[in-house]
Amino acid sequence: MFRGITHKAIASGASRVPGLRRLPIYKVIAIGEVALLARSHIARLTPAERTRFVALMRDAHGRPRNLSEADREELQGLVAKTEPRLFAGHAINRLSPVPLPRRLLFGARRG
Repeated sequence: MFRGITHKAIASGASRVPGLRRLPIYKVIAIGEVALLARSHIARLTPAERTRFVALMRDAHGRPRNLSEADREELQGLVAKTEPRLFAGHAINRLSPVPLPRRLLFGARRG
């Protein structure tokens, strides 16, 4: 039963997004998994922090020098709160057929 519903949902979504029909379904699933991982890491920020993050990114226009020193430090703090190293490790772990060593996900052990 669920298989038919899932197939219809993917087929109707593929008809609305240009080029999606040409992607193999495994790539679509992998993209979806990475998107869900990104959502879970962004959800670590409060709504006010997310709004501020977007405003800082918009002001920066991709160049850190467009921000003041205080804004740069605030942006670094917000990015650190999302744990980008852990996100990258989990994304690679989802896509790789070989599991990653824990030290790559969490860093070196601290004694």
